[in-house]
Amino acid sequence: MSRSEKRSAARLAAVQALYEMDIAGTGVMEAVAEFENYWIGREIEGMTFRAPDVDLFRDIIAGVVREQKLVDRRLNEALAKGWPLKRVEAVLRAVLRAGAYELFFRKDIPVRVTISEYVDVARAFYDEDEPGLVNAVLDTLARSVRADELTARP
Repeated sequence: MSRSEKRSAARLAAVQALYEMDIAGTGVMEAVAEFENYWIGREIEGMTFRAPDVDLFRDIIAGVVREQKLVDRRLNEALAKGWPLKRVEAVLRAVLRAGAYELFFRKDIPVRVTISEYVDVARAFYDEDEPGLVNAVLDTLARSVRADELTARP
């Protein structure tokens, strides 16, 4: 499995763990332990949970929790008026939080990679407008914090 595939698997697993934490109220350590011990690398109900980049997986989860006030405030600013983050469905909220965290705090990962990866994660869960929403919201955030990277020629 390539490094980029492990990183993609880490993002998907992190979104699933963040969702679980949001719904069940579990803490970071419990969520990480559960995913590492019971989900990652196994096939459950016909779905294979690929082995992720464990460092990225842990960083996303811990970082979203540590920086949640900033992440949520900035997401609320980027979302449509009258539609705060708390009204967004839980899986979509986890996707947006993880993507926003990477944009703000993982400058080692190119903006376009982060946005593309989380649009793909959204596609794993949704068929309709949600991937487009993820793209629009993360693009708005990226333009406010890493605009220089977006305007640079590849």
